[in-house]
Amino acid sequence: MSVASLAAIVIGVVALSAIAILFVLNQNRQDTVNDNTAQQQPPQTTIVKQPAQQPPIVVQQPAPATQPAPVIINGPPAPANVSDDAAVQTAIDKKLNDDPIFSKLGITSTVLDGKVTLMGTVKTEALKSQVERAVRNVKGVKGVDNQISVG
Repeated sequence: MSVASLAAIVIGVVALSAIAILFVLNQNRQDTVNDNTAQQQPPQTTIVKQPAQQPPIVVQQPAPATQPAPVIINGPPAPANVSDDAAVQTAIDKKLNDDPIFSKLGITSTVLDGKVTLMGTVKTEALKSQVERAVRNVKGVKGVDNQISVG
């Protein structure tokens, strides 16, 4: 018999012994758990039959007196130019940010009903006019309130 065969047999015997020991320990543990559970269970209760209950009585209320239909008042429609203002604002921001000269100035703009308000500070009057002209050329701009200061 070779050494490898002998080693395999020894390992098999050890493994089977370990499994048998674990099985026995598990059985003992389960018996203990079952005993503890049996001790903790409440005593059996007796079920007492109760007399059948009467079905509920449904009382139907008379219909309320006829009321006039409610008056629905619609508020003013949402301004149609809100989305237009957002589109104009986006176009102005893009124009000012994409231009290498305007992007460094820090000019801010707000749009309300197509009217644009420009704010910020520039070094020359010519630059102030140039920014205003660029904004006036944006589609959807109805007017420009140029509050850019020269300083």
